[in-house]
Parts: sequence; structure tokens; C-alpha cells
Amino acid sequence: MQEDRKIRVGVGGWTYEPWRDNFYPKGLPHAKELDYASRKLTAIEVNGTYYSTFKPPTFARWRDETPDDFVFSLKANRFATNRKQLATAGESIERFVGSGIVELGAKLGPIVWQFMPTKVFDAGDFEGFLSLLPKAVDGHPLRHVLDVRHESFDTPEYLALARKYGCVTVHTDSEKFPAIADAKAPFAYLRLMRSESAQPTGYPPAQLDQWAQGARAWAGGESGREVFVYFINGAKERAPAAAMALLERLSAA
Repeated sequence: MQEDRKIRVGVGGWTYEPWRDNFYPKGLPHAKELDYASRKLTAIEVNGTYYSTFKPPTFARWRDETPDDFVFSLKANRFATNRKQLATAGESIERFVGSGIVELGAKLGPIVWQFMPTKVFDAGDFEGFLSLLPKAVDGHPLRHVLDVRHESFDTPEYLALARKYGCVTVHTDSEKFPAIADAKAPFAYLRLMRSESAQPTGYPPAQLDQWAQGARAWAGGESGREVFVYFINGAKERAPAAAMALLERLSAA
């Protein structure tokens, strides 16, 4: 895999009304939106799996509608993470992992476990949760990403636990959540949340240059680590333009 193919860039979901004005061609059938988006971007983070349970045929359809080198990141169902005691989430974790996500095959990217901003770091309870995360499903290896949003997680003790269980922490540019960086992580997962409607590409060109440089630095060298970059929230209507602008910079390099 060449360096630019180690870096996946996309948005959250593919069904969003304003994108039908500035991203999707006029008159494009809604059923064709995933087909179109997956040929302009290299990855999508699925938000729907956070709120609802999908069945195997749905994952199989997503697999078949997208290019061979496309990747889906899936947000795990909220019932696993939005609870007082995380160590009791075993049944919810098993239900999500066994819901048919394996139908995505090689297109199954990292699974994102998103926690409430009010969830405070409790080392014992959190390790209990991490110990429940399976390493594979039906022989397919799983990669886990932790989207922790309370400042109490910004501590060496938390990072040590994440590394112990092979988990990667979301890095975000949001002012609301801690920007945790882990140079020892096996891959990088960025959720960029500060796009602006006044910017045609969501972010100023200089900032996109910086993100491209950082992504290339992570993906370069002997480690060959993958990078996942998603433009999420902020001025969401600008997210596809931001993702495509970043991909252009990476291709040019």
C-alpha cells in the first residue's frame, strides 16, 4: 500500500439533506448516494449503527455498492457505552459485534466506541469494559477506537490501559473535548469538528495543508501505520468539500 493509500479520508454518514445541494449531483436518486460518495471519498464513518441495530443484508449491500478499497468505520451501538457501569456491557457488545458487521469483509474498518461527555474515567470500570472487547469476529480481526470526551481521560493511566488492550484513542480538534494524542498507537483516528460555513472547503487552505502534512508523517516510514481522518460536525454541509480537498493534497504529494 502506497503512503497515500494508508490515509483514509471521509465524512460521517452519507445521507444529509444539504449535501444534495453542494455535493451530490442534482437529481441523483437517494439510493445512489452511497455509490457516489464512496467514489469521491475513501472512507465513511457510519453514525446510524450508534442509534439502531442493522442486519447482515444491510452490511452486505454496503459492501457491494462500494469500491474494493473503500472502508467503513462503524460507531458501536450506544447501549454498550451509555451506561453507569461499563463493565456490565458484555451483552450489548456481543449483540453489536454479532449483528452482521462481518459481512463488510475487508471493508470493515475500526469500530468506534463513543462515550458521553459526562462519563468520568474510572480505571477499574473502564478496564472491565476494555476486557470485553473481542479481538475478532468469525475470524475477522477487529480494531477498536475509543472516543472519550471527558477531560479526566487525559491522563497517562488511561493511555496505558488503552495500549494494554490494543485500543486507539480518537484525536479531535474540538474545543469541547480533550485532544489526546498517542504516538505509540498502531494507527491514527482523527475526527475533525471545526469546519466553518464561510470556508468553501470547511477549513482554511493552510490548515488543510497542516493536516495533510501530519497525516503523511504518521503514515510514512517503516511503520506504515494507517490514518483515518473524518470531517464531522461543525459546518457539516462543508464536510465533503473538506474531505475532497484533503484527498487532493495527499494525492498531489
